[in-house]
Amino acid sequence: MDNSPVLITGAAGFIGFHTALRLLQAGRKVVGVDNLNDYYDPELKRARLQQLDNFNDFEFVKADIEDKAAMEKMWAEQGPFKEVVHLAAQAGVRYSLENPYSYIQSNCMGHVTIMEMCRHTEGFKHLVYASSSSVYGGNKKLPYSTEDSVDKPISLYAATKRADELMSHTYSHLFDLPQTGLRFFTVYGPWGRPDMALFIFTKNICDGKPIPVFNNGEMKRDFTYIDDIVTGVLGALENPPVREDHQAPWRVLNIGNNRSEKLMDYVQIIESELGQKAEIDFKPMQPGDVPETYADISAIQDLTGYTPTTTIKEGIPKFIEWYKDYYKIKAA
Repeated sequence: MDNSPVLITGAAGFIGFHTALRLLQAGRKVVGVDNLNDYYDPELKRARLQQLDNFNDFEFVKADIEDKAAMEKMWAEQGPFKEVVHLAAQAGVRYSLENPYSYIQSNCMGHVTIMEMCRHTEGFKHLVYASSSSVYGGNKKLPYSTEDSVDKPISLYAATKRADELMSHTYSHLFDLPQTGLRFFTVYGPWGRPDMALFIFTKNICDGKPIPVFNNGEMKRDFTYIDDIVTGVLGALENPPVREDHQAPWRVLNIGNNRSEKLMDYVQIIESELGQKAEIDFKPMQPGDVPETYADISAIQDLTGYTPTTTIKEGIPKFIEWYKDYYKIKAA
């Protein structure tokens, strides 16, 4: 087994933490980088890192990915890295309406900085990076396919993710840099993000507060459990694209659950698991949001055999069990 270190950016984040954990459990060395920003509670990020610190093969570097000097220093001291899972980004569709500069800085400048590090690394194998289902914008065709046009994003967050895909293609074409972009569809599970629906709904119900439900509940999402996501991420990492027929060694893949669930069904499972009814505050659709997402995952299935197995009836209880344990909430 290759035991050169894998670099994971955004290692204190939700998907980054779980990806690092899986690699460490498999005996790989992992270097994680994160700036521990306060977009959401940094204490949750630190708690994730504490879990990773239990492994001797984990090293953490606190830095901004767009800081070229910091990345060069890390590469020299901890690397060189020949496999990179680049998940660091300013996340969230709605927050991009409030703080646009952070998205350009982290998502675009940060992405270029990581690509520059990779392209100057001799024998570099594969850069896997996070894109998003939000690049599909207001696409009416379902399920979303990587063959669909994605040139009309409806949020700045989506625009930065599409920009990353385009810049990646350029670097792959010019420098033979193998890259795979993963368009994530609504990821959930233990250690999840506090700005995501499952976390917000669970917290508010436990606190006796109303839950905000947009588009009057007429929403559907391709909810994907974190363990399935990590399997897909690592499957992609092990299968770098190669230059064929003058095509750049570049691809984008959907990574979702391949089933679109009604948001109100999601709410009902949370209520059932908590043993409490939710007070629902129905709200109109938010700017930049879409009513439905649904992934065509045939490409990643053909490439890696990726087959998500966790339904929301199985996944939501696992999150709530973690939530109660982490926040020390006694059973009702």
